[in-house]
Amino acid sequence: MTRTALVTGAGSGLGALAARRLAAAAWDVVAVDVDADGLAATARRSPNLHTRVCDVTDPDAVARVVAESGAVHRVVHAAAISPLGAALEQPLAEVERVLRVDFLGTVVVARATLPGMLARGRGELVVFSSLGAWLPGHLTSAYASAKAAVNAFVEALAVEHRGSGVTFRCVCPRQVDTPMYRAIAARHPAATGGAKGMPPGRVLDAVERSLARPEDDLYVFPGALTRATVTAKRLLPRATRHAIAARTDPHRS
Repeated sequence: MTRTALVTGAGSGLGALAARRLAAAAWDVVAVDVDADGLAATARRSPNLHTRVCDVTDPDAVARVVAESGAVHRVVHAAAISPLGAALEQPLAEVERVLRVDFLGTVVVARATLPGMLARGRGELVVFSSLGAWLPGHLTSAYASAKAAVNAFVEALAVEHRGSGVTFRCVCPRQVDTPMYRAIAARHPAATGGAKGMPPGRVLDAVERSLARPEDDLYVFPGALTRATVTAKRLLPRATRHAIAARTDPHRS
């Protein structure tokens, strides 16, 4: 039986790799992004990968894509933006756009896809958040706030629909080596801590391992460093915050 996956943010980065991997594994993949050229590159040589240019903040457009896709078994929601800016200086319009794309986009996608999975009593909703939602650094207030809202939203969904047959995963990686992260690191090397991004494949491997174990926790923290950082935040919150703040201070020498 052919399984259908809907992947957002599929024009580049994690979303593109997730779409290609699922297509290679014989899924019928609906790849969604606002970047038509990026989608075309993702779909190259993948006959079972279908592209749809769509803005995840547009409820009507997302609903049309979902209606055209048939029964969706897995949603991989990777669409996001992350412009950096000081908390008191970042233009309000930019902050609002981050919240619309990163948080409200998640709400729109979940509302369009989850009812069908709940009605069938099975499915997987995988949403990409960030370690930044747990440990904000310099210049990340809008992005971290949006991703923290994503965490709360997905956790609420998991609580409300416990025992429904739908599996929920909120994936919180540290910096990932994507075109978006490389561009940010080039513009703000200190603010990103000078950290090299982890390979996207390792993030997706962690997601697949977690989905194979339904009893796993809602949250997925890919990589030993990510897990150690989250553990340190829980056990030594003040020291961890200070360490992250010092590492990502754009004014440090």
